[in-house]
Amino acid sequence: MASVFLYHVVGDLTVGKPELVEFSETETVESAIRAIGESTECGIPVWKRRSHVGMIEKNEMRQQRFVGILTSLDIVSFLARTQCLEDQDKAMKAQVSDVVVPNNALLKIVDPGTRLIDALEMMKQGVRRLLVPKSKVWKGMSKRFSILYNGKWLKNIENGSSNNLITNANPPSSSSTPTYMRDKFCCLSREDIIRFLIGCLGALAPVPLSSISSLGAINLNYSSIEASLPALEATQKHPGDPSAVAVVEVTPDGHHKILGEISASKLWKCDYLAAAWALANLSAGQFVMGVEDNVSSRLLPDFSVNSAVQDNKIVNGVGSTRPRKFSSRSIGFNPVSPSFGVGRSMYRGRSAPLTCKTTSSLAAVMAQMLSHRATHVWVTEDENDDILVGVVGYADILVAVTKQPAAMIPTTRSINELGTEIQS
Repeated sequence: MASVFLYHVVGDLTVGKPELVEFSETETVESAIRAIGESTECGIPVWKRRSHVGMIEKNEMRQQRFVGILTSLDIVSFLARTQCLEDQDKAMKAQVSDVVVPNNALLKIVDPGTRLIDALEMMKQGVRRLLVPKSKVWKGMSKRFSILYNGKWLKNIENGSSNNLITNANPPSSSSTPTYMRDKFCCLSREDIIRFLIGCLGALAPVPLSSISSLGAINLNYSSIEASLPALEATQKHPGDPSAVAVVEVTPDGHHKILGEISASKLWKCDYLAAAWALANLSAGQFVMGVEDNVSSRLLPDFSVNSAVQDNKIVNGVGSTRPRKFSSRSIGFNPVSPSFGVGRSMYRGRSAPLTCKTTSSLAAVMAQMLSHRATHVWVTEDENDDILVGVVGYADILVAVTKQPAAMIPTTRSINELGTEIQS
């Protein structure tokens, strides 16, 4: 196992991270759209309100107040409901508690001295956010031997168990040490972890040079929907991690030809009202490929879209409204193909899915995800760029980088080859 996982602690990744501002489940959907636009991984943690304001809250109580993570796909799916389309103003004023999917296991509170390897193990098992107490004296320096922290052995070493994942999860009380700021936390996402790891490629060798197929990083159990089916059926797939559904065309030999995707990543900073209408009324293929040349303009609705939601421009806390004609470009797509089902090989619009090949290196895939702020990359066959094989997400990468060398297939790729691949 790479020493970087043992010699670094979670606190090393928190330097410069802003203080967490809790987003309450009583906030409106409109407020959530603004917050998601400024978030990582296309989602925001949602919390219950504190019952006793002003009191110092224990970590156990704070953990119990965490509800779940709200994504852009959750909101678009909610707005695509019939009752929401009939009264969009009411839908935008609905409480987030009506939309978010409760899952308390998606976030864990950890101590700044938690070893990086233990944090990775948590995320490999489904945790998507780590809540870390902010420290007044933390210098951001690597703990060369991070099994020691504040002069004490960490609990997983003290107990002789390497499986105790939440290592010293509860920070010392304010009465025993002045190190921690009261009720001040920062939040680490899996994107933060990947961004840190890509700066340590040398220490992770030879893993970054290895292909994703040799590392077993390709997830074959992806969610998909045929292009001819209603786009709304994608929300019934209940994609877990990553929160994405591939839009495919089934070839005569039974393979999946990927056309696009319906995902939280693609809907991250879209026009939510327009996307909701499209999700409710179009086929999956039309949704991702564009509809300008397929649907008569008289069938496209006029929207009075709140510019505070669309452009994140707020004047005195209130966004102005302006009538707009529906367009797939307003969803965030920019198709160039003449029509759905024609000229697909020429299609390279903004909605084109982010793809790699089975022979792509792990480092190249990590670079793709970070440069596009994506939560996943679709994997296609080496011989055919359109034939879908699987998907690589954050969890798959974390599993791959922590694998023992004996579990990997040797590779002879050079550093020069890797550099060329990342640039391409």
